[in-house]
Amino acid sequence: MKAIVLLVAGLLALASLPVAAQDYADELAARAVALELHKRREWQVLLHYQKQILGGVRSAADDPAFFNAPNGAKNPAVELDATLHAFFSPIVETDTVQNPQCRFIARYRWLKSVLDFDPARLPEQPCVRYEQWRAQLAPSRVAMVFPTAYINSPASMYGHTLLRIDGAAQNDRTRLLAYAINFSAQTDNANGFVFAWRGVTGGYAGRFSMMPYYVKVTEYSDLESRDIWEYELDLKPAEIDRLLEHVWELGPIRFDYYFLDENCSYQLLSLLDAARPDLHLTDRFPAWTIPTDTVRAVADTPGLLRRVVFRPARSTELKHRIKLTAPSDVRLAAKVAKGSVAPEALALLELPEARRAGVLELAYDELDFRRLARKERGADVPDRLRGLLLARSRLPPTPALPPPPEPSVRPEQGHRSARLSLGGGTSAGDGFQELQFRGAYHDLLDPQPGFQSGSQIEFGNLAVRHENDDGLKLERASIIDVTSIAPRNMLVSPVSWRASFGFERTRAADSSRPMIFQASGGFGYAGSFADTGLVWAMLEGGLVASGRFDPGVGLGLGLGTGLSVDLTPRWRLLAYARSLRYAVEGPNERTVVALGQRVTLTHDLALRIEADVRREFGVRWSTVGAYLQWYF
Repeated sequence: MKAIVLLVAGLLALASLPVAAQDYADELAARAVALELHKRREWQVLLHYQKQILGGVRSAADDPAFFNAPNGAKNPAVELDATLHAFFSPIVETDTVQNPQCRFIARYRWLKSVLDFDPARLPEQPCVRYEQWRAQLAPSRVAMVFPTAYINSPASMYGHTLLRIDGAAQNDRTRLLAYAINFSAQTDNANGFVFAWRGVTGGYAGRFSMMPYYVKVTEYSDLESRDIWEYELDLKPAEIDRLLEHVWELGPIRFDYYFLDENCSYQLLSLLDAARPDLHLTDRFPAWTIPTDTVRAVADTPGLLRRVVFRPARSTELKHRIKLTAPSDVRLAAKVAKGSVAPEALALLELPEARRAGVLELAYDELDFRRLARKERGADVPDRLRGLLLARSRLPPTPALPPPPEPSVRPEQGHRSARLSLGGGTSAGDGFQELQFRGAYHDLLDPQPGFQSGSQIEFGNLAVRHENDDGLKLERASIIDVTSIAPRNMLVSPVSWRASFGFERTRAADSSRPMIFQASGGFGYAGSFADTGLVWAMLEGGLVASGRFDPGVGLGLGLGTGLSVDLTPRWRLLAYARSLRYAVEGPNERTVVALGQRVTLTHDLALRIEADVRREFGVRWSTVGAYLQWYF
C-alpha cells in the first residue's frame, strides 16, 4: 500500500511539472533513448535485470517501490524514462520521505555522469539522510566475509556470505567495529517441510540489512562455531561509493528468496556488479548459487582480491588448546568446568603453577563455550566463570599459547560443487555402465581440503544406469542427503546425525528392479583417531514406499555404523554398514555393507571404486563399480 501511495504521489507531482521542467525532462529522455542507455550494463545491474529464457528481461526485485514505472520490472527503457522524469519531483526530504534523486541515488548519479545534467534546469536536491549515513560509515575498504558451513541450519548448511564495510580509522585490531551488509530470508518458525518448501519455491521475503560486524561474528563464531574467512577486496573509492549508493536504494526492497539461486551469495554478487559493472559475477550462476562458488568467483577474478584473513571460531580455538594440553590436564579441566572439581581443590593445588593456570584457563574456555552455545544454562554459570577468573588471577602470568594455524586450503580452493561421474561395473552378476550427476556439493568420500571434516551435503544426485540385461533406466534420484559426523572429545559431546530422502532402485524376487521411495535418518555419536580418522554409530529409522509392498508404506528401525580415514593426503577409505527392519509383509530386512575409496588425480579429477553387498526384502546381491569423477 505504501508503495502504491508513493507511486501515485510521484505521478501527480510529475503531472504538475512546470512546462520548462517538462521540456528538459523530455529532452533528457530523448538523449537517453538515442544513447540506448537502457541497454547499458550500468543500468541493467542497478535495476537487477535478468535475461529470461523466452526473451526479454525481468528484474529480480519483487517490490513495486523499486520502480518508477508500473511495468518497470520488465521494461528497462520505460523505467529509465520514468526515472528521469521522477528526478524533477518537487518532493522535499523529511524523516520519512525522500526525493527520488535521493531515494534512487545510484541511478541519479550515474545518469548525471552520462547525461551531464544542467543544474540550472534540474536542481540537485540535498540528500541529508544519505550523506549522514555515509559519513557514519566513513568507508575505506570492503571485504567479502564467508562464515563456513553450519550443517545444523538448513539456511546455512552451504555456508553464508556478507559484506563488511571497513571505516577509514579502523585496523585489524578494531575491525569488529565495522559494519556488515547482510542479505537474508525473513523466515518464521514453520516446521521443517514447510520451511524447505517455501525456501525452494521463493516463499520467503529476502531483504538487505546493515548491522555492526561484531554482532555477526558473535552469531557465527561464538554461537554456531563457524570459522570465518575475510576476503578483502581491492575496490577503488568511486566503486565503494557506487556500492553504498546502491545499498541505500535497496534498503527497504523485497526480493523473493530462493535457497538455491537468488540467495545471500547471489545478491551480494549483484552489489559488487553494481560497484564494478564489468565484473559480470552474477552471470556466472544461471542455475544455482553455492556460497563457496561465489567466493571462488571473487578470488579468481584478476585484480579484485586484496588479501585473505582467517578468523577461527571459538570451538576451533578450544580444540587447538586441547591439542596443546596434556590429556590428564584436559580431563581435570573438564571436571572443573562441570563444577565437579572446585578451582581450589587439592588436585589443582598439587600441580605446578604454570600447569594449574593452564587447567583453569581451559576450564574457563570450555564453560564459556558451552554458555555461548546454550549448552550450559544454569543460573550459577556467571558465578562459576567469575570463580575461575579469580582463581586464575592469583597465579603469575604465563606465555600465551600460539593461535590455531590457518588451514592450508581455503574454502574456495577445495573441489568445485558440481560433479559428473562416468563408470561401470557389475551388479548381481550383470555388467552395467553408469552416468551420475550431482548438483551440490560434497560427500564423505570427496577430497577433504577446503571442506568441513565429517560433513556430507548432497542435493540433486542423479544416476542413469544401463544394465546389459535391463536397458537404460534412472537408477537413483536422491533429493537430499546430509550427514554430520562430529567426533566427541574430553570436553564436548556433539551429536552426529544423518538424513536423506529420494528415489532408488532395489531388486525383487522376480528379477525386476522396481523404483522405491525411501527416507531415512539417524543420530548417534562419533570419535576420531589417527588425526584424519572418524568412526561412528547411530540409531536409525526409515520409511519405504512402493506398490510392491503390503502395505504400500513401511516404517523401519535399525542401526548404522561407519569409518573413514585418509590413508594418504590423496587416498581416502570409507566403510559403512546399515541394517533396518521395516513393518511390511514378508521379508522386511534392508541391509547394506559397503566399502569405498577415492584417489585424487588432479584438483578436478578423482577415481572412485565402490563395492557393496545388499540384502533387501529377501533378495541378496553385490555390486562393484569404478568411476572417474569430474568436479566443475
